[in-house]
Amino acid sequence: MVPKIIKDVVHDHMEIPIYIQDFVDSVQVQRLRDLKQVGTTSFVFPCASHHRFEHSLGVSHLAGYYIDRLKTNQPELEITEQEQKCIRIAGLCHDLGHGPFSHAFESWAHRTEAGKSFHHEDMSIKMLNYLIDDKGLDYSTDDIKLIESLITGEALHGRSNRRFIYDIVANDRNSIDVDKFDYLARDSYYLGRAIVCDFTRLIEFSRVIDNEICYCSKEVYNLYELFHTRYSLHKLVYSHKVGKAIEFMISDAFMKADPYLKISEQLDDPKEFITLTDCLLNRIEYSKEKELEESRRIIKNIRTRNIYKFVDEVILLNDNHLEITAEKIANIGSGIVPEDIIVDNLKLNYGLKDADPVQHTSFYTRYDNSAKIKVGPEHISLMIPREFQEKRIRIFTRNKEKSIKIQEAFRKLLNDYNIEPNPSTTVSPMKK
Repeated sequence: MVPKIIKDVVHDHMEIPIYIQDFVDSVQVQRLRDLKQVGTTSFVFPCASHHRFEHSLGVSHLAGYYIDRLKTNQPELEITEQEQKCIRIAGLCHDLGHGPFSHAFESWAHRTEAGKSFHHEDMSIKMLNYLIDDKGLDYSTDDIKLIESLITGEALHGRSNRRFIYDIVANDRNSIDVDKFDYLARDSYYLGRAIVCDFTRLIEFSRVIDNEICYCSKEVYNLYELFHTRYSLHKLVYSHKVGKAIEFMISDAFMKADPYLKISEQLDDPKEFITLTDCLLNRIEYSKEKELEESRRIIKNIRTRNIYKFVDEVILLNDNHLEITAEKIANIGSGIVPEDIIVDNLKLNYGLKDADPVQHTSFYTRYDNSAKIKVGPEHISLMIPREFQEKRIRIFTRNKEKSIKIQEAFRKLLNDYNIEPNPSTTVSPMKK
C-alpha cells in the first residue's frame, strides 16, 4: 500500500499515511460521515452541511504536519516516530465520541440520569479502544495510552519532559491547537465567512522552548484574531437563537423517544453508541410506532419551521451569579407553567473561560529564539479587550402564545435584581 492523497477544501492535498488509512477504513471513523460538524447550525446556514469526518482528517493532517515540522527544525527535541504516529492518530480520533448533532446531544445526555457524566472526550477514548480491538491493529498498551492522553491533552505520568507534544491536538494550556485551526477555517469556509486569522503562520513561526510551544512575538495579534474568530463564530453562528431553538426541540424529541428507543442506555458501551448518529432523527421521523408519536410531532414542527420562540435575553457581568430558572419565571407570571419555558445559560469567551488565552501563551523574539517571554496587552494594542467572557441568560418558550406573558414575568424578575432589560428584544404580539 502507498499513502493516499485526498483533496481538501481547506488544506488542499493531504497525504494519508498507510497506518492512518487503517483507522480511516473502520466503521468507527466512517461513522463520522453521519455527524454534521456544526450540529443544528446547518438548519440555519444550509451550506454548513460538512461533517466531522473531513474535520477529523484535517486535524490529523495538521497534527502530522506540525510535529514533523518541529522535528525537522528542532532535532534536539528528539521527537520519536512513535510520537509522530500517535499524534496523527489522536488528531483523527479525537471526535469519535460525538453523538447526534454533536454538542446538542451532549447537552441532552446531561438531562438524563444515565448521561449526567457523559462527555464526548471520554467516549472518544472508548471508541478508540473499540476500533483497535475490532480491527486487530497492532498497538502496544503504551501506544494506546499515549494516543488517549493526546486526545484529552493531559500529559501521561512520567512524561512531563514531553509536555509540548500535548499542546498540538488538545491544548489545555491556552487552547491553541490544530483542532481549533481546522474547525475555524473549515466552518468559516462552509459558512461563506472570511477568516482573518492565518493559522499556517502560527505553525511556521512556532518553536519549543522549555518544553512549551511558543510563538514569534510578531504573531501575537494574529493570536488575538484567532480567538476573536472563535468568539464571533460562537456568538453569530453556533449559538444562533434559531439554531438553539431547534437544538432544544431535538433534545425534547430525544427525551420523549428515550423510554421506547432506550437512547440513554447506549451512552456507556461504544458498541451500542456507534449506532447513534444524526440518522437518529430520521429513524424517529419516519417511524410508525405510537410510542414515538410525540417525538414525530416535534420533528415535523422543525421541518415546517414551527419552532420554539426566542423570548428575551440579558447580558450579565462575569461577577454576577444570578440564577434564573423556569420555576422562578412561572411563579411570577400568570397562566405560565415551567414546562412552557426554557432557560439557556450561555457563556461566550475566547476559549479559556474568563481569562485572556494570549496571556497564557509564551513567545520568543526574532532576535532571540532560545528564551521565552510574555507580551502584555499594553505592548500590543490599546484596542485589546479587557473582558474575555460574557454571560447571557436567554429565554425560549415551547408555547408561542405565552411569549408576552413569559417576557413580562422575566423582566419583572430582572427588575427585582435591578437589572436593566434589553430594549431591542421586546416581543411583538402574536399575529392572528
